[in-house]
Amino acid sequence: MRRGEVLATGCPSREILKHVTSQWAVLVLVALMQGTHRFSELRRKIGGVSEKMLAQTLQQLEKDGFVARVSYPVVPPHVEYSLTPLGSGIGRQVEAMTDWIEINLPKIIKAQQTQV
Repeated sequence: MRRGEVLATGCPSREILKHVTSQWAVLVLVALMQGTHRFSELRRKIGGVSEKMLAQTLQQLEKDGFVARVSYPVVPPHVEYSLTPLGSGIGRQVEAMTDWIEINLPKIIKAQQTQV
């Protein structure tokens, strides 16, 4: 397969799109664009995410090849998460989208208020 057809019903790219555009995945990717983090650091950095949701999101992103998980054999356990080269590529795209949202937030809020 050379590339997906995201508009086609059965294309597997739709599932990946769902993974990387979920609220928590976007925030994880943006946070990891700043470098390697431990689980607890990510949880503190990403306000409002539960342990369960963060763990599920990291597992899915790891399964898709976007996140690398390194576990060190020490007590207490020490696990670090970072982006793979593939993860850095999607991370740049997601970060550009979140930057655009932050820059245009006043206009978006104004548009929402005029629709009420």
